[in-house]
Amino acid sequence: MAQLRFVDPEMRRSKTLPARIALTAFVLSTLATIASAATPAAPKTPEAIRQFVTTNCYDCHQGAASEGGLDFEQLSFDLTDHAVQDRWVRIFDRVESDEMPPTEFGETDADEKTKFLTATRLHIRNQQQAQQQQRGRVQARRLSRLQVERSLQDLLGIDIPLTDYLPEESRQFGFTTVADGQSMSHFQLDAHLKTVDTALDEALRRALSPADVYERDFDAQGVARTNPKRRCREPEMREGKAVIWSSGLIYYGRIPATTARADGWYHFEVTVSGLKLPKTGGVWSTVRTGLCVSTAPLLQDVTTFEAMDEPQTVSFDAWLPKGHMLEIRPGDDSLKKGRFAGGQVGVGEGEPQNLAGIAFDRITMEQIHQNGDDEHVRQLLFGDLEVSPDKDKRKPYRVVTKTPREDVARLMLAFANRAYRRPTTADEIAPYVAGVQAAIDNGDDFVASLRMGYRALLCSPRFLYFSESPGPLDDHAIATRLSYLLTGSTPDDQLRQLADAGRLHDQKTLKAEAARLLEGEQGRRFIHDFAAEWLDLDQINFTTPDRKLYPGFDPIVQQSMLEETETFLDEMLRDNLSVARLIDADFTYLNSRLARFYKIDGIEGDQLRRVKLSPASHRGGLITQGAILKVTANGTNTSPVLRGVWMLERILGETVPPPPTSVPAVEPDIRGATTIREQLAKHRSQGDCASCHAKIDPPGFALENFDAAGQWRDNYVTMAGTKKKVGPVIDASYEMADGSEFKDIRGFQSLVVNKPRKLAGGFAEQLLVYGTGAPIEFVDRDAVEAIVDESAAENYGMRSIIQAVVASPVFLSK
Repeated sequence: MAQLRFVDPEMRRSKTLPARIALTAFVLSTLATIASAATPAAPKTPEAIRQFVTTNCYDCHQGAASEGGLDFEQLSFDLTDHAVQDRWVRIFDRVESDEMPPTEFGETDADEKTKFLTATRLHIRNQQQAQQQQRGRVQARRLSRLQVERSLQDLLGIDIPLTDYLPEESRQFGFTTVADGQSMSHFQLDAHLKTVDTALDEALRRALSPADVYERDFDAQGVARTNPKRRCREPEMREGKAVIWSSGLIYYGRIPATTARADGWYHFEVTVSGLKLPKTGGVWSTVRTGLCVSTAPLLQDVTTFEAMDEPQTVSFDAWLPKGHMLEIRPGDDSLKKGRFAGGQVGVGEGEPQNLAGIAFDRITMEQIHQNGDDEHVRQLLFGDLEVSPDKDKRKPYRVVTKTPREDVARLMLAFANRAYRRPTTADEIAPYVAGVQAAIDNGDDFVASLRMGYRALLCSPRFLYFSESPGPLDDHAIATRLSYLLTGSTPDDQLRQLADAGRLHDQKTLKAEAARLLEGEQGRRFIHDFAAEWLDLDQINFTTPDRKLYPGFDPIVQQSMLEETETFLDEMLRDNLSVARLIDADFTYLNSRLARFYKIDGIEGDQLRRVKLSPASHRGGLITQGAILKVTANGTNTSPVLRGVWMLERILGETVPPPPTSVPAVEPDIRGATTIREQLAKHRSQGDCASCHAKIDPPGFALENFDAAGQWRDNYVTMAGTKKKVGPVIDASYEMADGSEFKDIRGFQSLVVNKPRKLAGGFAEQLLVYGTGAPIEFVDRDAVEAIVDESAAENYGMRSIIQAVVASPVFLSK
């Protein structure tokens, strides 16, 4: 904008009111003139678009009474305005899919429609391409809290949890990795600094202290309470074994012998058997950790197992902060619960109540490290410098250096290359190195000075943010993007070497690296990380099903549900199964407890095993698994709208616009006076609602036979006082947006699996959003279609789609 200059010096100096009024008027007039000259006229709507709209749309979308709030007389074609651009994308989609104009208004001229779609597509694509060329698809994107944790763990060789030091993150388009949802505040920076300090302190402790050696072997007497006369919540001795009975008492089953002497990972082997087994099988039990006192009520889930007549050894690893211990107890809520006076249990009080229980023979406990030993940490921190024992008890080890100034410069440069995920020059980190060298020159300790340098590097934007420039990514940016997509962490040595050699632009090499990073446990970890946000599995604790309505649901069932879904997805990835299996499959993974909850007979044992499903089970595919059904319900009742939106956006590859603000949400009638179908029928009668609900309601109603806990039901059930009330028979039939009809979940599945391209495109889009940090735009659709085309040769296999995604131009560009 031009600089304003006041021509009349007297006016500028004047203090009188008239002069100030005149000055104000002069300024406003000048600003208006400049703004008018600087602001270009709104772009005209292209003729092909205007003609189609005039002929086919004005009857309903013109003037103040326009349907859906869409008035084409007022709608601009200024595609630089993102809100306007989004509106035209939605218009294009509805015209292309024949949703608009409505068929009852007659056929549209085919040639006119083609010209409209061609012109609209061209203008939107050109605008978005120009935006991406200038700024890239994704704006400045930082590491998520999980990625910060993993990166620090791998850079320093440590294994302590770090996400709790960082604030919770919002989600955009379902993911914490999307740049538009990532904030950066003083609070965020302070939390990051504390996290870095914690990580460095742990690394230096490991490197400069004697190795953590802690091994304990407790027999039954060592597991049991130390004073048999005292009423407490610890195991009691019975026939040579330490016993815990079924009870609802909190912390009953705490084992003080397992109290951690220091923060750390511990490996446990628990030899245990079941007592007075129920008719349903063994005694299903939970393992949790915590302080196990009333002032610290929260417990962390570790694992579950089924105790049988014969002793078995259960092995697991658990993170225990100092002072925390194990709590191991019968956890099956369907078991009879013991009653104990005063909130404590005396020896012999459980036996007469005929309760199921578990009996411990032995527990072994060993402190471990999950990300390399202490020598690995020393190498990452000090390279080839010697670390030797010292007589100073306060500093048991010292780092030997004859040239400290040169050594810190060399070590910091090597560390920066790994932390910044690309080659770094000495000049780029010279200010950091100079600060460390100055501290050494002033007589500061070598290790303390080096720690200061590492701290500065890890607090740099170059560590915290992805280094990407608009346009195609360079090899190191590709290595970084691929690694964080599939491992959630910084590139490993092999990826860095390939990037240094400039080989990651070769599609064959890139796909081979993707396959390598998805092998074995790494593939399972990718499934865990991705599904946690893609499928909302990390929200499974957000609600707890009503125990009165769903008495069979308990923590063991919930944990088994999560394992079912992750193991199912792991097989899809490992065997490259078609994404159609997300909708329907003839197998799943069950243990005896989850099978009992699903009312599937013949499954024994606490290990998940592959089970072939019969039609009578009503199960098949990801969408009928308990974890999915639970996270798409609120704990008390179900909503076809919530489940329908979730299905469209997460599985079926559809985008659902937000509802009009003037239309109230549809809530299930918990009294059972009206069914949700009746309520939605009334809701859809409002003009603004029908078009969206034509897509939302079919998948939602298809799942309506599954309750909020994930069990099959034939009728709605509500609570009438303290008793269950059986309501109307559930009608899961519906008509799809294209007019095809289905009667139940089986009919819905058969319709959807016949369109695997749509499922493949939806899965590819989810991966691209998660991996690039930006939503899919109109201009990206051709790239998604190319991914789908490539995976078609492998029947739209999950691994094939992932490999096609990482080789696509959308993934390989900022």
